[in-house]
Order: sequence, then structure tokens, then C-alpha cells
Amino acid sequence: MTAQITGLSSMATRHVLADLAGSYEHRTGRRVAIRAMGGVEAAQLIRTGAPTDLVVLASKVMEQLEAEGLLVPGSRAAFARSGIAVAVRAGARRPRIRDGESVKQAILQAGRICYSTGPSGDHLKQLWEHWGIAELLRGRAVQAPPGVPVGEMVAQGDAEIGFQQLSELMHLPGIDIIGPLPDEIQAMTVFVAGIGSASRQVDEARALLADLTSPSAASVKREHGMEPG
Repeated sequence: MTAQITGLSSMATRHVLADLAGSYEHRTGRRVAIRAMGGVEAAQLIRTGAPTDLVVLASKVMEQLEAEGLLVPGSRAAFARSGIAVAVRAGARRPRIRDGESVKQAILQAGRICYSTGPSGDHLKQLWEHWGIAELLRGRAVQAPPGVPVGEMVAQGDAEIGFQQLSELMHLPGIDIIGPLPDEIQAMTVFVAGIGSASRQVDEARALLADLTSPSAASVKREHGMEPG
């Protein structure tokens, strides 16, 4: 029996990868199992020598992994781009987020704010520093644990407002997505796919990678709140 193609990905891409991998299995008969977790956790796992055929993480991390010899040289390919969106608990008052200043005021007026451990969380913290409000948010800004969606914490009432990749928020019950961050403060995260250097079936992984990054996958990515890479 042919071995299944294995993969590791960040939580932000788990739904779109599940759909695309399922379609690939149906068309080719090759089994695919992609495990999703927090991006930091995934990178740490790869660094411990965990064998995997495919890796899909944020571009900066993927560059580091290739430099460390943990990806097949030259195998990295842009997979998708995702912007940051804003969510509140279902039925709650929706603050205005038409521009950077209104987002800043919404944050200052919220009791608790939730953000992620990934690139979107890093961007939020940089914004707070730029606005000079980081100290004001101490004790009120809550970082979701690795692998825990920000929207889940908002839905449970652990935060009044949450910020994370749109692809992470749009599948969760119990929240209302207000919209994306305004263009002036938006940050797009580029997710990249590559082949793990410990892969024992590089050719098979390369075929899957080509399928995931092909133009035919674009519509599925958009359905999940992402743009083709």
C-alpha cells in the first residue's frame, strides 16, 4: 500500500488545506494527512526532527526553516495570502472600524482584547506600540494559547473583541465578523508551502505541492477568506 503524504500547517490554513487535500485524494487516490497546530508549535516540532512531507506556514518561518536545512532547497512556493479581521461575540455591539483611529478607539473602549500568537498578533502588538497604547492594554489584552482560535475565546466571553486572520474567524460559531482591518493598518500574511527535508517521498510531496499552488485551487482559497499566493 502506498504511504500517505503527511503535512504540518498553521491553524490559519487548516480548513482550506482540508478541502484541497480531500479533492486531491479523490482525484489521485493518494492519501493525505495534514496536521494543523499553532505556527510556533509546528516550527518547533519540525526542528525536533519530526518527519513530514509537506509544510505550510507563514513565509518568514518558512525562510528560517529552509535556512536551517529543514526544507528541501528551492521547494518553497507561495500558497495563499490572508488579511486580519475583527470579530465580536454574536449579537454584541459592533464598534466602527472604518479607519485606523476608529479601530484604536474600539480597542481602548473594550474591556478585554484577544489576539493570536501568530503573525496577526505580532502586527497588533506593533500597532499598539505605534499608537502608544501598549501600556494601557496591560492586563486587558489576552493572547490566545497556541492552537486556540481567537474567535473561540470571543464566543465564550473571554474577550469583547478579537483580531485574527479572516480564514481563522469565518468558520467559528458564536461570533460576528465586523470586517477586515482598514487598508491603512492592514497586514497580509503570506503562507508558503514547502517540502520537509526529512520526507521519504519527495516526488509525491512535490506533486501535491504543485496541486495546492496551482491556479485551479484559487476558488477554494477565496471561499475560505484567503487570496491565492
